[in-house]
Amino acid sequence: MGLFERGMRSLPAFEQLCADIRAERTPVSLTGLGHIHKVLFVHTLCGALSRRAVMLVADEAEAMKVVDDLTALGRQALFLPARELSLRRVESASREYEQMRLGVLAKMLDGAYDCVVTCADAAAQYTLPPDVLLRRTLHLKAGAALPCADLAAALSAAGYERCEQIEGAGQFAVRGGIFDVFPADCPAPVRIELWGDTVDTLSYFDLLSQRRTDPLSALSIPPAAEIGYDDGADLAAKIEKLAGTLRGKGAEVQRENLLADVDRLRGGSQPASLDKYIPLVYPIPATLFDYAEDAVWCVSEPARVRERMRTAEWQLHEDIKTLLEEGQLCRGLSEYMLSPDGLFAELQSRLCVLMDAFARSGPDMRLRQVYNITARQLPVWSGGIELLTEDLQDMLHRGLACIVLAGSEEKNAETLAQDLAARDIPALYAPSPEAPVKGRVLVVRGGLSSGFEFPEAGFAVISHGRAAARKRSTRRFKRDKGAEIHSLAELTPGDYVVHAAHGIGIYDGIQQLEMQGVVKDYIKLRYDKGDTLYVPVTQLDLVSKYIGTKDEVRVKLHRLGGQEWQKTKSRVRSAVRDIARELIALYAKRMATPGFAFEPDGEWQYDFERRFEFEETDDQLRCTDEIKADMERPVPMDRLLCGDVGFGKTEVALRAAFKCVSQSRQCVVLVPTTILAFQHYNTFTKRFEGFPVRIEMISRFRTPKQQEDILRRTAAGEVDILIGTHRMLSKDVRFRSLGLFIVDEEQRFGVAQKERIKELAPGIDVLTLSATPIPRTLNMAMSGIRDMSVIEEAPQDRRPVQTYVLEHDNGIITDAIRRELRRGGQVYYLHNRVESIERCAAGIQMRIPEARVAFAHGKMTEEQLSEIWRQVMEHEIDVLVCTTIIETGVDIANVNTLIIENADRFGLSQLHQLRGRVGRSSRRAFAYLTFVRGKVLTDVASKRLEAMREFTEFGAGFKIAMRDMEIRGAGNLLGAQQHGHMEAVGYEMYLRLLGEAVNEEKGLSSGDPEAECLIDLQISAHIPESYIAANAQRLDVYRRIAGIRTHEDSLDVYDELIDRFGEPPAAVQGLIDVALLRNMAAAVGIYEVKQQQETLLLYQKKLDVAVGAKMSAAMKGRVMINAGPKPYFAVRIAKGLTALDTLREALEAAAPEETEKPAGKKGVKL
Repeated sequence: MGLFERGMRSLPAFEQLCADIRAERTPVSLTGLGHIHKVLFVHTLCGALSRRAVMLVADEAEAMKVVDDLTALGRQALFLPARELSLRRVESASREYEQMRLGVLAKMLDGAYDCVVTCADAAAQYTLPPDVLLRRTLHLKAGAALPCADLAAALSAAGYERCEQIEGAGQFAVRGGIFDVFPADCPAPVRIELWGDTVDTLSYFDLLSQRRTDPLSALSIPPAAEIGYDDGADLAAKIEKLAGTLRGKGAEVQRENLLADVDRLRGGSQPASLDKYIPLVYPIPATLFDYAEDAVWCVSEPARVRERMRTAEWQLHEDIKTLLEEGQLCRGLSEYMLSPDGLFAELQSRLCVLMDAFARSGPDMRLRQVYNITARQLPVWSGGIELLTEDLQDMLHRGLACIVLAGSEEKNAETLAQDLAARDIPALYAPSPEAPVKGRVLVVRGGLSSGFEFPEAGFAVISHGRAAARKRSTRRFKRDKGAEIHSLAELTPGDYVVHAAHGIGIYDGIQQLEMQGVVKDYIKLRYDKGDTLYVPVTQLDLVSKYIGTKDEVRVKLHRLGGQEWQKTKSRVRSAVRDIARELIALYAKRMATPGFAFEPDGEWQYDFERRFEFEETDDQLRCTDEIKADMERPVPMDRLLCGDVGFGKTEVALRAAFKCVSQSRQCVVLVPTTILAFQHYNTFTKRFEGFPVRIEMISRFRTPKQQEDILRRTAAGEVDILIGTHRMLSKDVRFRSLGLFIVDEEQRFGVAQKERIKELAPGIDVLTLSATPIPRTLNMAMSGIRDMSVIEEAPQDRRPVQTYVLEHDNGIITDAIRRELRRGGQVYYLHNRVESIERCAAGIQMRIPEARVAFAHGKMTEEQLSEIWRQVMEHEIDVLVCTTIIETGVDIANVNTLIIENADRFGLSQLHQLRGRVGRSSRRAFAYLTFVRGKVLTDVASKRLEAMREFTEFGAGFKIAMRDMEIRGAGNLLGAQQHGHMEAVGYEMYLRLLGEAVNEEKGLSSGDPEAECLIDLQISAHIPESYIAANAQRLDVYRRIAGIRTHEDSLDVYDELIDRFGEPPAAVQGLIDVALLRNMAAAVGIYEVKQQQETLLLYQKKLDVAVGAKMSAAMKGRVMINAGPKPYFAVRIAKGLTALDTLREALEAAAPEETEKPAGKKGVKL
């Protein structure tokens, strides 16, 4: 029995409550309970009664808090979200919430939980019955036979979507005997390897590298859709029967819609909306009550829960009413959840405990017993030892048993116990205590969202920091060395590519050519004047996708054999050399300037950081450490912090600002717009609450008199943090002791302003924030010339945005806006044309007269925009019709619906960025991506729509979006004059040249990037389609093989192939061997290897006799030297040896010894 259970057991009401539940004398009401007390009662009831619990709460934010606290108490707590019903026809909808629900329901059937926490509407929604879920769940075990004849068909029937390569939950992929699947309740996707009809192995794998990680012994795959049918013909018959019974007004349209779905089902496809057929698919629908038959039901604040149910029911009925009028729904298709009365009737018939903060009159249920509990909720202890000592002395004086939760570190708990003991408090560190001890203080590890006191039970708990945050399933999109290979995998014929030696051409697909009876794969590239180049797949690392800075630019093709490409490359090379030189000179100058070295972190700093309400990402922690380390050095800091919008840069900057002001220095935050200054001012004020820090703002929101006063106090050192716009760069702004200068959205300041910052802050630490995500590839190219900290990881707690892709339909859009307004929220409506934006806003106003509609676009003045943003922030505007200016707008937690017109005209990264503007609070957010279905969709538009459809899942489309962002990153980091150079050679080649220039400036050699060797042997070296069918994946693997440089690389690639696709055939093994030998040949100056019957010809630009001598010595009588205009070594293939073996033998003989300088490089220009 746990520590808290023993404490609670001494509460008289608790034992009586347990007796009531055992005797089924319920419902029972408990009053006088705060949040933490309710959590404790649920936790202790689970233990004392050996039963599971379901807790109903009023909103999702409270549910998450309960789950966190229960997890911190050691319970297995699950959160069941509500799901959005798609009753209309949409192209696609994201299914994260549905999959989360299925994961929880599957765990409930397995009994793998202690408590489920949910909102009333989620509990009341109709779902699949438990027996159906059991029937549709596949159970696999390593070494056992498959439970079904056709695994692919079973997964499709369970709602999984088949794709070439898994990118998110709810998908599966098949490659021969290898199945990849991503079940809803798994932390990572799973690879299933079959041996005939037997499951050979099961293991998790990583989404990005696609490599296996941890093995599994067994796996349950729950269905990926709540609504699914076993027999399409049966459902079609039911719908047809229903259509035949329709009479009266509107029946004609309703019948037409139903029969259209019947045709779809009989044609083997899905109805436009499956959700609307729940009453037919499950004639006796189930709810959460069917999954928790013998659980104890705890209802937190019943009045608020009933209110939530009423609102949910009213919203659903409003939607259904509209759909009935439109003929989308009909009689018999209108019941989708329990009514509020139905929900409370269910609760009345079960073991139910109502939990309230205050006694309320007239509850909805007939209560058998009411217990009033005396309890106090204590604030979180912030870390100050003096305050803690006072509180504990008071509690001990009252004869309470005290427990202090000292956070998750064991060291902290031990130290705290010693510190308290030194202050004459009878404290003891207890790693696993049995029970609270009267008159003593037990210090233990752990943390809850607040402390509590039960005077009647005689015990109290003081908690430090927030609840030990539960570790979320890490579906992280961390980018690794595999990330660079994606650019080729996304190639489609007609795309532009860059060949390192020949320039920009057009990709025409993979072609198999047969020469001298040997089949090989080539990449076909088309150049100017109809020239064609066949690139052997072993040389794929010389080819990269052309990525310019804009989509629309007409790209100039190069001619094969022309000089133009070489000229372009050397022009760009000298430009990047200048950049590298300039940046390195700046760096050296800064290193020579003396600065202020801050002290290491103190107690206050730890306290401030612990108060952050979310779980930091690893990237955030790393960046914070890098910045603090810079601040503690005696040279001035100049660090750039990059990360996408919403990745948590502000929190990192706040920690640096706190470090600065806690050591009596002033901090300045410079931002580009008034409204951003206002937002930062609010953020800083809220985050610094409870600390003696004086924060002020200089902007147009302050009168001249107020500004004068602020500047006077700043100069006197009475202001710790000053936030403002360009006004702060004026000559009259003076500081007493400036310690840190933070510049936000650096890319929006001009050169003159940046120079002024340098004047203002010589020897002062400067931290620059940029909303431009700088990905790893760019970061590597820039490393060593700017101090950069990069946040690449999205915060885990961001709730998924429910995304719909649909044809533009004013009815659906009006519904969506009304639904958001009904819950007191606001809407962004994106109409990206300035000339018609007013007309669009007027149209919305006409359709929804009660809404306050305004519009905003980039051609307005800053004053006008500031005023509109202020109105949106203060909720004076309900619907803001705007252009893409919201990309760089302000974070407004209350805007949770985004509607985008003509979404197919946006790039994926922009959609990704725009969707990030909603879903910034604990409320669920919605994004509607609409398109107008034209007569003929262009190729590009249909490709984009396809991508958007995938994009509804977070993982899909992420790579492409990230790709676009890299270019944006490069552009902003390197400035406008570099854009032209980047366009001239393409992004990847530009990065390669930049990386070389940096290395050169630092005196490091980067080798000759074009020291390549072409090998043409009569062996089969290609990837058969029977081994890897998908074109994109074949390209991907070709690129991986072409990148082999060492023996270790070749083993790694071989392992990966076995892991992902099974045992490679001989032709693939040949490819790997050739790739490895090609690099050995290039190292000794050989640029081409040809086979002529039984002889190999090894060509060198300039004959290196030393190489020939080494080969002759090792292969006596088999090597000849030809010193003609095209010099080469001829090597005879010995009997019993293959061409590959002979080449390997020759190259190993010629290889430079480790101690020598590589032979063959002297004077040879490769």
